[in-house]
Amino acid sequence: MSVICKDTRGWLVDQLSHLNMAFQQCVSVKSPGQKQHLKCVFKREYFNIFKPHIISKFCSNSNVTASSNIAAQEGEGNNDGTFETVGEEQFSLKKKRKRKLRELNQGEIDSYEYHAKVSKSVLEGTKLLVDKGFEHGILDPSATGRDSERLALGVDDNRLADLCEMAKQLPLVGDNEDKAVQIISEDDMTSTEDLDLFSYVTENSSDCARLVTLMGQEYLIPPRSSFLLADISCIQPLVKYPPWENKSVKRSNRYNSLPSYQIKQIPIPSLAAPDCLVVTWVTNRQKHLQFVKEELYPYWSIEVLAEWQWVKITKSGEFVFPLESPHKKPYEILVLGRYQKIKDKSPSTLEVKTNTFPDCKLIVSVPSTLHSQKPSLADVLKEFVDPEAKCLELFARNLQPGWTSWGNEVLKFQHLSYFNIEATW
Repeated sequence: MSVICKDTRGWLVDQLSHLNMAFQQCVSVKSPGQKQHLKCVFKREYFNIFKPHIISKFCSNSNVTASSNIAAQEGEGNNDGTFETVGEEQFSLKKKRKRKLRELNQGEIDSYEYHAKVSKSVLEGTKLLVDKGFEHGILDPSATGRDSERLALGVDDNRLADLCEMAKQLPLVGDNEDKAVQIISEDDMTSTEDLDLFSYVTENSSDCARLVTLMGQEYLIPPRSSFLLADISCIQPLVKYPPWENKSVKRSNRYNSLPSYQIKQIPIPSLAAPDCLVVTWVTNRQKHLQFVKEELYPYWSIEVLAEWQWVKITKSGEFVFPLESPHKKPYEILVLGRYQKIKDKSPSTLEVKTNTFPDCKLIVSVPSTLHSQKPSLADVLKEFVDPEAKCLELFARNLQPGWTSWGNEVLKFQHLSYFNIEATW
Protein backbone atom coordinates (compact mmCIF):
# COMPACT_ATOMS: atom_id res chain seq x y z
CA MET A 1 0.00 0.00 0.00
CA SER A 2 1.36 3.41 -0.92
CA VAL A 3 -0.17 5.29 2.05
CA ILE A 4 2.48 5.52 4.79
CA CYS A 5 0.41 7.59 7.19
CA LYS A 6 -2.58 9.91 7.20
CA ASP A 7 -4.23 12.53 9.37
CA THR A 8 -6.97 15.10 9.00
CA ARG A 9 -4.82 17.11 6.56
CA GLY A 10 -4.20 14.29 4.10
CA TRP A 11 -1.78 11.46 3.29
CA LEU A 12 1.94 10.82 3.05
CA VAL A 13 2.43 8.30 0.24
CA ASP A 14 5.32 6.24 -1.11
CA GLN A 15 4.88 5.82 -4.85
CA LEU A 16 7.88 3.52 -5.22
CA SER A 17 6.39 0.94 -2.82
CA HIS A 18 3.10 1.08 -4.71
CA LEU A 19 4.84 0.43 -8.03
CA ASN A 20 6.78 -2.53 -6.68
CA MET A 21 3.83 -4.33 -5.09
CA ALA A 22 2.42 -5.26 -8.49
CA PHE A 23 5.57 -6.99 -9.72
CA GLN A 24 6.65 -9.24 -6.84
CA GLN A 25 5.41 -12.16 -8.92
CA CYS A 26 5.85 -11.92 -12.66
CA VAL A 27 5.72 -14.55 -15.42
CA SER A 28 7.64 -14.39 -18.67
CA VAL A 29 6.88 -16.67 -21.62
CA LYS A 30 9.88 -16.85 -23.92
CA SER A 31 8.66 -19.79 -25.97
CA PRO A 32 5.31 -21.68 -26.19
CA GLY A 33 4.73 -23.78 -23.08
CA GLN A 34 7.82 -22.52 -21.22
CA LYS A 35 7.65 -19.83 -18.59
CA GLN A 36 10.01 -18.13 -16.17
CA HIS A 37 9.12 -16.59 -12.83
CA LEU A 38 10.59 -13.18 -12.08
CA LYS A 39 10.59 -10.42 -9.48
CA CYS A 40 10.74 -6.90 -10.91
CA VAL A 41 11.56 -3.73 -8.97
CA PHE A 42 11.17 -0.19 -10.28
CA LYS A 43 14.56 1.53 -10.25
CA ARG A 44 14.95 3.44 -6.98
CA GLU A 45 17.21 6.00 -8.67
CA TYR A 46 14.17 7.65 -10.22
CA PHE A 47 13.02 8.69 -6.74
CA ASN A 48 16.39 9.90 -5.41
CA ILE A 49 15.56 13.54 -4.77
CA PHE A 50 17.72 14.81 -1.94
CA LYS A 51 17.61 18.56 -2.53
CA PRO A 52 15.13 21.08 -3.92
CA HIS A 53 15.13 21.73 -7.64
CA ILE A 54 15.36 25.45 -6.87
CA ILE A 55 16.78 26.85 -3.63
CA SER A 56 14.65 29.52 -2.01
CA LYS A 57 15.90 33.07 -2.47
CA PHE A 58 13.60 34.39 0.18
CA CYS A 59 14.23 32.19 3.21
CA SER A 60 17.35 30.78 4.82
CA ASN A 61 16.06 27.31 3.88
CA SER A 62 13.06 25.91 2.10
CA ASN A 63 12.17 23.19 4.60
CA VAL A 64 8.48 23.01 5.40
CA THR A 65 9.25 23.94 9.00
CA ALA A 66 10.23 27.45 7.89
CA SER A 67 7.70 30.25 8.01
CA SER A 68 6.27 31.06 4.61
CA ASN A 69 5.94 34.51 3.14
CA ILE A 70 4.03 34.79 -0.10
CA ALA A 71 6.11 36.34 -2.85
CA ALA A 72 4.60 38.32 -5.66
CA GLN A 73 3.95 36.68 -8.99
CA GLU A 74 6.15 36.99 -12.03
CA GLY A 75 6.65 40.56 -13.14
CA GLU A 76 6.41 42.16 -9.70
CA GLY A 77 10.10 43.02 -9.46
CA ASN A 78 10.79 46.61 -8.42
CA ASN A 79 13.48 48.84 -9.83
CA ASP A 80 15.47 48.64 -6.60
CA GLY A 81 15.91 44.87 -6.83
CA THR A 82 13.20 43.92 -4.33
CA PHE A 83 9.99 41.95 -4.64
CA GLU A 84 6.83 43.24 -3.02
CA THR A 85 4.28 41.17 -1.16
CA VAL A 86 0.73 41.95 -0.14
CA GLY A 87 0.49 42.42 3.59
CA GLU A 88 3.97 40.97 4.16
CA GLU A 89 7.49 42.29 4.62
CA GLN A 90 9.75 42.97 1.67
CA PHE A 91 12.57 40.63 0.77
CA SER A 92 15.83 42.18 -0.43
CA LEU A 93 17.41 40.37 -3.32
CA LYS A 94 20.71 40.66 -5.08
CA LYS A 95 20.89 43.81 -7.17
CA LYS A 96 19.75 43.21 -10.69
CA ARG A 97 19.62 45.31 -13.80
CA LYS A 98 16.76 47.75 -13.49
CA ARG A 99 13.61 46.66 -15.25
CA LYS A 100 10.46 48.60 -15.82
CA LEU A 101 7.63 47.63 -13.47
CA ARG A 102 4.60 46.34 -15.33
CA GLU A 103 1.08 45.56 -14.25
CA LEU A 104 0.07 41.96 -13.66
CA ASN A 105 -2.17 40.34 -16.22
CA GLN A 106 -5.39 38.64 -15.14
CA GLY A 107 -3.84 35.16 -15.15
CA GLU A 108 -1.06 36.29 -12.80
CA ILE A 109 -3.59 37.95 -10.50
CA ASP A 110 -5.72 34.79 -10.41
CA SER A 111 -2.63 32.65 -9.66
CA TYR A 112 -1.56 34.94 -6.86
CA GLU A 113 -5.02 34.92 -5.29
CA TYR A 114 -5.25 31.12 -5.49
CA HIS A 115 -1.84 30.67 -3.90
CA ALA A 116 -2.70 33.14 -1.15
CA LYS A 117 -5.79 31.04 -0.42
CA VAL A 118 -4.07 27.64 -0.20
CA SER A 119 -0.48 28.36 0.89
CA LYS A 120 -1.17 28.30 4.63
CA SER A 121 -2.94 24.94 4.54
CA VAL A 122 -0.24 23.52 2.23
CA LEU A 123 2.53 24.68 4.59
CA GLU A 124 0.89 23.53 7.84
CA GLY A 125 -0.51 20.27 6.49
CA THR A 126 2.75 19.29 4.81
CA LYS A 127 4.71 19.97 7.98
CA LEU A 128 2.47 17.63 9.98
CA LEU A 129 2.73 14.85 7.40
CA VAL A 130 6.50 15.30 7.00
CA ASP A 131 6.92 15.02 10.79
CA LYS A 132 5.02 11.73 10.65
CA GLY A 133 7.35 10.65 7.84
CA PHE A 134 10.32 11.34 10.13
CA GLU A 135 8.69 9.24 12.87
CA HIS A 136 8.14 6.31 10.49
CA GLY A 137 11.66 6.54 9.11
CA ILE A 138 10.39 7.13 5.57
CA LEU A 139 11.89 10.63 5.50
CA ASP A 140 15.17 11.73 7.04
CA PRO A 141 15.79 15.41 7.95
CA SER A 142 19.52 14.85 7.49
CA ALA A 143 19.21 12.92 4.21
CA THR A 144 21.93 13.86 1.75
CA GLY A 145 23.06 12.34 -1.48
CA ARG A 146 23.37 12.90 -5.15
CA ASP A 147 20.16 13.53 -7.00
CA SER A 148 19.36 11.08 -9.77
CA GLU A 149 20.95 11.83 -13.07
CA ARG A 150 18.87 11.34 -16.16
CA LEU A 151 18.83 7.60 -16.77
CA ALA A 152 18.44 6.00 -20.16
CA LEU A 153 14.80 5.79 -21.17
CA GLY A 154 13.30 2.66 -22.61
CA VAL A 155 11.42 4.20 -25.51
CA ASP A 156 11.40 7.60 -27.14
CA ASP A 157 8.74 9.89 -25.72
CA ASN A 158 6.90 10.05 -29.02
CA ARG A 159 7.27 6.44 -30.20
CA LEU A 160 3.99 5.13 -28.78
CA ALA A 161 2.13 8.21 -29.94
CA ASP A 162 3.59 7.77 -33.42
CA LEU A 163 2.42 4.14 -33.47
CA CYS A 164 -1.09 5.29 -32.58
CA GLU A 165 -0.98 7.70 -35.49
CA MET A 166 0.15 4.94 -37.85
CA ALA A 167 -2.61 2.65 -36.57
CA LYS A 168 -5.23 5.06 -37.95
CA GLN A 169 -4.31 3.78 -41.40
CA LEU A 170 -5.34 0.23 -40.45
CA PRO A 171 -8.85 -1.08 -41.23
CA LEU A 172 -11.29 -0.19 -38.47
CA VAL A 173 -13.03 -2.87 -36.44
CA GLY A 174 -16.67 -2.99 -37.49
CA ASP A 175 -19.30 -1.58 -35.17
CA ASN A 176 -20.99 -5.00 -35.10
CA GLU A 177 -17.79 -6.70 -33.92
CA ASP A 178 -18.64 -8.79 -30.87
CA LYS A 179 -15.10 -8.87 -29.53
CA ALA A 180 -14.40 -5.91 -27.24
CA VAL A 181 -11.43 -7.25 -25.32
CA GLN A 182 -8.47 -9.57 -25.85
CA ILE A 183 -7.38 -11.44 -22.74
CA ILE A 184 -3.95 -12.56 -21.60
CA SER A 185 -4.95 -15.32 -19.19
CA GLU A 186 -2.94 -17.08 -16.50
CA ASP A 187 -2.98 -20.27 -18.57
CA ASP A 188 -2.03 -18.52 -21.80
CA MET A 189 1.54 -19.58 -22.52
CA THR A 190 1.60 -18.39 -26.13
CA SER A 191 3.40 -15.44 -27.66
CA THR A 192 1.87 -11.98 -27.32
CA GLU A 193 3.50 -10.66 -30.50
CA ASP A 194 0.26 -10.89 -32.49
CA LEU A 195 -1.97 -8.91 -30.13
CA ASP A 196 -3.93 -6.10 -31.77
CA LEU A 197 -3.25 -3.22 -29.38
CA PHE A 198 -5.12 -0.57 -31.33
CA SER A 199 -8.55 -2.13 -31.95
CA TYR A 200 -9.33 -3.85 -28.64
CA VAL A 201 -8.89 -3.41 -24.93
CA THR A 202 -6.09 -5.76 -23.76
CA GLU A 203 -6.59 -7.37 -20.34
CA ASN A 204 -4.30 -9.36 -18.04
CA SER A 205 -6.91 -11.40 -16.19
CA SER A 206 -4.46 -13.29 -13.97
CA ASP A 207 -3.31 -12.54 -10.41
CA CYS A 208 0.28 -12.42 -11.62
CA ALA A 209 2.09 -9.73 -13.60
CA ARG A 210 3.13 -10.66 -17.14
CA LEU A 211 6.25 -9.74 -19.06
CA VAL A 212 5.13 -9.49 -22.67
CA THR A 213 6.68 -8.54 -25.98
CA LEU A 214 4.68 -5.93 -27.86
CA MET A 215 5.82 -4.22 -31.04
CA GLY A 216 9.33 -5.61 -30.49
CA GLN A 217 9.62 -4.08 -26.98
CA GLU A 218 9.19 -5.73 -23.57
CA TYR A 219 6.61 -4.38 -21.15
CA LEU A 220 5.35 -5.39 -17.70
CA ILE A 221 1.58 -5.73 -17.43
CA PRO A 222 0.28 -5.61 -13.81
CA PRO A 223 -2.16 -8.27 -12.56
CA ARG A 224 -5.88 -7.68 -13.20
CA SER A 225 -5.18 -4.64 -15.34
CA SER A 226 -6.34 -3.68 -18.81
CA PHE A 227 -5.49 -0.98 -21.30
CA LEU A 228 -6.21 0.56 -24.68
CA LEU A 229 -3.38 2.15 -26.62
CA ALA A 230 -5.16 4.85 -28.61
CA ASP A 231 -5.77 8.55 -28.96
CA ILE A 232 -9.08 10.42 -28.79
CA SER A 233 -10.03 9.44 -32.35
CA CYS A 234 -9.98 5.71 -31.46
CA ILE A 235 -11.61 5.68 -28.02
CA GLN A 236 -14.65 3.63 -29.16
CA PRO A 237 -13.37 0.25 -27.84
CA LEU A 238 -13.56 1.70 -24.31
CA VAL A 239 -17.24 2.47 -24.80
CA LYS A 240 -17.83 -1.17 -25.81
CA TYR A 241 -16.02 -2.32 -22.67
CA PRO A 242 -18.05 -2.32 -19.38
CA PRO A 243 -18.59 1.13 -17.83
CA TRP A 244 -15.84 2.61 -15.67
CA GLU A 245 -16.11 4.74 -12.60
CA ASN A 246 -12.93 6.75 -11.95
CA LYS A 247 -11.08 9.24 -14.11
CA SER A 248 -7.70 10.85 -13.65
CA VAL A 249 -6.51 13.09 -16.48
CA LYS A 250 -2.78 13.63 -16.98
CA ARG A 251 -1.78 16.40 -19.29
CA SER A 252 1.61 17.84 -20.14
CA ASN A 253 3.21 20.13 -22.66
CA ARG A 254 5.73 17.39 -23.51
CA TYR A 255 3.21 15.31 -25.38
CA ASN A 256 0.22 16.09 -27.54
CA SER A 257 -2.60 17.92 -25.79
CA LEU A 258 -6.18 18.50 -26.85
CA PRO A 259 -7.98 21.80 -27.31
CA SER A 260 -10.85 22.48 -24.93
CA TYR A 261 -13.59 21.57 -27.39
CA GLN A 262 -12.05 18.11 -27.96
CA ILE A 263 -11.62 17.43 -24.26
CA LYS A 264 -15.32 18.09 -23.85
CA GLN A 265 -16.04 15.42 -26.49
CA ILE A 266 -14.47 12.63 -24.40
CA PRO A 267 -17.51 10.38 -23.80
CA ILE A 268 -17.54 10.52 -20.02
CA PRO A 269 -21.37 10.03 -19.89
CA SER A 270 -20.91 6.75 -21.83
CA LEU A 271 -18.06 5.56 -19.60
CA ALA A 272 -19.28 6.59 -16.15
CA ALA A 273 -21.82 5.01 -13.84
CA PRO A 274 -24.26 7.20 -11.89
CA ASP A 275 -22.70 8.89 -8.84
CA CYS A 276 -19.19 7.80 -9.80
CA LEU A 277 -16.15 9.76 -8.71
CA VAL A 278 -14.27 11.76 -11.35
CA VAL A 279 -10.78 13.09 -10.57
CA THR A 280 -8.86 15.44 -12.84
CA TRP A 281 -5.22 16.54 -12.59
CA VAL A 282 -4.89 20.25 -13.34
CA THR A 283 -1.81 22.41 -13.80
CA ASN A 284 -1.35 25.49 -11.64
CA ARG A 285 -2.44 27.73 -14.48
CA GLN A 286 -5.72 29.22 -13.27
CA LYS A 287 -7.16 29.30 -16.78
CA HIS A 288 -7.10 25.49 -16.83
CA LEU A 289 -8.58 25.18 -13.33
CA GLN A 290 -11.43 27.53 -14.19
CA PHE A 291 -12.11 25.62 -17.41
CA VAL A 292 -12.43 22.30 -15.54
CA LYS A 293 -14.66 23.65 -12.76
CA GLU A 294 -16.81 26.11 -14.68
CA GLU A 295 -17.07 24.63 -18.17
CA LEU A 296 -15.85 21.02 -18.49
CA TYR A 297 -17.48 19.47 -15.41
CA PRO A 298 -20.87 21.15 -16.00
CA TYR A 299 -20.76 19.99 -19.64
CA TRP A 300 -20.23 16.41 -18.45
CA SER A 301 -22.92 16.75 -15.71
CA ILE A 302 -20.32 16.53 -12.96
CA GLU A 303 -20.78 18.27 -9.62
CA VAL A 304 -17.54 19.70 -8.18
CA LEU A 305 -16.89 18.16 -4.75
CA ALA A 306 -13.42 19.27 -3.67
CA GLU A 307 -9.96 20.51 -4.58
CA TRP A 308 -6.88 18.69 -3.30
CA GLN A 309 -3.18 19.41 -3.73
CA TRP A 310 -0.35 17.00 -4.47
CA VAL A 311 2.69 18.39 -2.63
CA LYS A 312 6.15 17.35 -3.85
CA ILE A 313 8.98 17.08 -1.32
CA THR A 314 12.56 15.81 -1.10
CA LYS A 315 13.71 12.86 1.01
CA SER A 316 14.68 15.33 3.75
CA GLY A 317 11.19 16.85 3.82
CA GLU A 318 11.81 20.06 1.90
CA PHE A 319 9.56 21.40 -0.81
CA VAL A 320 11.03 20.65 -4.25
CA PHE A 321 10.32 24.28 -5.14
CA PRO A 322 10.07 27.12 -2.61
CA LEU A 323 6.47 27.60 -1.56
CA GLU A 324 6.84 31.34 -2.16
CA SER A 325 8.46 30.99 -5.59
CA PRO A 326 6.92 33.38 -8.14
CA HIS A 327 7.49 30.86 -10.94
CA LYS A 328 7.03 27.21 -9.96
CA LYS A 329 5.01 25.85 -7.08
CA PRO A 330 5.72 22.61 -5.18
CA TYR A 331 2.13 21.44 -5.61
CA GLU A 332 -0.32 20.42 -8.32
CA ILE A 333 -4.11 20.49 -8.15
CA LEU A 334 -6.72 17.74 -8.29
CA VAL A 335 -10.39 18.52 -8.88
CA LEU A 336 -12.79 15.88 -7.59
CA GLY A 337 -16.40 15.62 -8.72
CA ARG A 338 -19.43 13.33 -8.86
CA TYR A 339 -21.07 12.33 -12.12
CA GLN A 340 -24.83 12.88 -12.00
CA LYS A 341 -26.56 10.88 -14.69
CA ILE A 342 -29.88 12.40 -15.56
CA LYS A 343 -33.08 10.31 -15.68
CA ASP A 344 -31.32 7.03 -15.00
CA LYS A 345 -32.67 4.75 -12.29
CA SER A 346 -30.14 1.95 -12.78
CA PRO A 347 -28.15 0.97 -9.67
CA SER A 348 -24.66 2.39 -9.37
CA THR A 349 -21.71 0.02 -8.95
CA LEU A 350 -19.70 2.80 -7.38
CA GLU A 351 -20.96 5.45 -5.02
CA VAL A 352 -19.18 8.16 -3.13
CA LYS A 353 -19.32 6.87 0.43
CA THR A 354 -20.20 10.13 2.12
CA ASN A 355 -22.65 12.89 1.32
CA THR A 356 -20.06 15.50 2.29
CA PHE A 357 -16.74 15.06 0.53
CA PRO A 358 -13.59 16.38 2.27
CA ASP A 359 -12.03 19.49 0.74
CA CYS A 360 -8.47 20.87 0.90
CA LYS A 361 -6.74 17.52 1.40
CA LEU A 362 -3.03 17.03 0.68
CA ILE A 363 -1.22 14.11 -0.95
CA VAL A 364 2.45 14.48 0.02
CA SER A 365 5.22 12.42 -1.61
CA VAL A 366 8.72 12.36 -3.04
CA PRO A 367 8.01 12.62 -6.78
CA SER A 368 9.57 10.66 -9.59
CA THR A 369 12.18 12.39 -11.72
CA LEU A 370 10.37 11.02 -14.78
CA HIS A 371 8.26 13.70 -16.38
CA SER A 372 4.53 13.47 -15.64
CA GLN A 373 4.72 10.29 -13.55
CA LYS A 374 2.05 11.05 -10.98
CA PRO A 375 1.47 9.17 -7.70
CA SER A 376 -1.26 6.56 -7.81
CA LEU A 377 -4.59 7.65 -6.34
CA ALA A 378 -5.83 4.08 -5.87
CA ASP A 379 -4.97 3.69 -2.16
CA VAL A 380 -5.95 7.25 -1.27
CA LEU A 381 -9.40 6.90 -2.85
CA LYS A 382 -10.17 3.52 -1.24
CA GLU A 383 -11.86 5.13 1.74
CA PHE A 384 -14.19 7.13 -0.53
CA VAL A 385 -15.39 4.49 -3.00
CA ASP A 386 -16.84 1.01 -2.77
CA PRO A 387 -14.34 -1.90 -2.71
CA GLU A 388 -15.75 -3.43 -5.92
CA ALA A 389 -15.43 -0.23 -7.90
CA LYS A 390 -14.20 -0.47 -11.48
CA CYS A 391 -11.78 2.30 -12.24
CA LEU A 392 -10.56 4.00 -15.41
CA GLU A 393 -7.61 6.35 -15.93
CA LEU A 394 -7.62 8.53 -19.03
CA PHE A 395 -4.46 9.97 -20.60
CA ALA A 396 -2.49 7.42 -18.58
CA ARG A 397 1.21 6.69 -19.08
CA ASN A 398 1.32 3.56 -16.92
CA LEU A 399 -0.92 0.69 -15.76
CA GLN A 400 -2.32 -0.18 -12.32
CA PRO A 401 -3.69 -3.42 -10.86
CA GLY A 402 -7.47 -3.42 -10.94
CA TRP A 403 -7.68 -0.43 -13.28
CA THR A 404 -8.23 0.10 -16.98
CA SER A 405 -5.92 2.68 -18.55
CA TRP A 406 -6.24 4.60 -21.81
CA GLY A 407 -3.91 6.90 -23.71
CA ASN A 408 -1.56 7.14 -26.64
CA GLU A 409 1.42 6.47 -24.32
CA VAL A 410 -0.35 4.16 -21.92
CA LEU A 411 2.56 1.66 -21.79
CA LYS A 412 5.35 4.19 -21.45
CA PHE A 413 6.36 3.56 -17.82
CA GLN A 414 5.74 -0.19 -18.14
CA HIS A 415 8.80 -0.54 -20.37
CA LEU A 416 11.21 -3.12 -18.96
CA SER A 417 14.13 -0.67 -18.93
CA TYR A 418 12.60 1.14 -15.93
CA PHE A 419 12.89 -2.01 -13.79
CA ASN A 420 15.55 -4.20 -12.22
CA ILE A 421 14.80 -7.90 -12.74
CA GLU A 422 15.75 -11.09 -10.95
CA ALA A 423 14.70 -14.68 -11.56
CA THR A 424 12.94 -16.36 -8.62
CA TRP A 425 12.52 -19.95 -9.89
